[in-house]
Amino acid sequence: MTPSPLSCSIGVFAFNEENNIEKILSALLNQQTNKVNIAEIIVVSSACSDNTDTIVERISAEHPIVRLIQETERNGKSASINHFLKETVSDYLVIESADTIPEKDVIEKLVSPFKCGKVGMTGGRPVPENDSKSFVGYAVQLLWRMHHKMAMISPKLGEMVAIKRVFLEIPAESAVDEASIEALIRENGLKTVYIPDAIIYNKGPENISDFVKQRRRIEAGHLWLKSQQHYTVASQSSTLLLKITLTELKERPQEVFKLMGVMILEMYCRLLGKFDYHVKKKNPFIWDIAKSTKNLDRN
Repeated sequence: MTPSPLSCSIGVFAFNEENNIEKILSALLNQQTNKVNIAEIIVVSSACSDNTDTIVERISAEHPIVRLIQETERNGKSASINHFLKETVSDYLVIESADTIPEKDVIEKLVSPFKCGKVGMTGGRPVPENDSKSFVGYAVQLLWRMHHKMAMISPKLGEMVAIKRVFLEIPAESAVDEASIEALIRENGLKTVYIPDAIIYNKGPENISDFVKQRRRIEAGHLWLKSQQHYTVASQSSTLLLKITLTELKERPQEVFKLMGVMILEMYCRLLGKFDYHVKKKNPFIWDIAKSTKNLDRN
């Protein structure tokens, strides 16, 4: 007897994503699934002031599986995730940022591992489309390449994750939602699993200002996570970072000076994040958008 497919709900979280929302919804509506059934796709629009809502409403009229939830105030992505959690009853949930595009088989690859009862969270591999010829493009490619290597050793999941429903909500004031979810999953005694062939395309910053803005926010968020949820992500391990950096040097010795430049920039961003959190007492769970990350060109 063929086992019934696992049913999941997908949450897409958007703030002024008119340039990408149709692309991501098309990619989700055209997923190739066999062991998984997509019950619904819920777009949580966080006080969008562009045409995001209009586009979603048009697609929803053609595809009833798509549903729009409009938030009148922007309270941060974690609060929007909690809104999504309250609106769906599915046991398996996919959480995806609206500025990404998944490959055609990602939902199948992320959700089907839940057939093993010990798995509580899965995540795919984000692949940036930034051109590595520029310094910032190289920095983005390097950080996500190192993220991949790190996740192969100790799963650190982001951009698009699937979870088993074992909690009612996540801390609304978290600026690092996937990491907060990781903490809750492990707190419940479940495993996190990295799926390296589940590809999600994204766009990193294209200028130094946006790069610094994004990286310092993430550092402050990780410090809040450590303080409030008593959880430390893999990227905060100096030993693991050193191991991965040495691997990168062995693989690409010709890029040693660019790598050193990125390391200095990353240390600067982390110092700013520490200053924001410890001195300014700032927890950026409602963050300024890095605008250069919003022009994902992939069709």
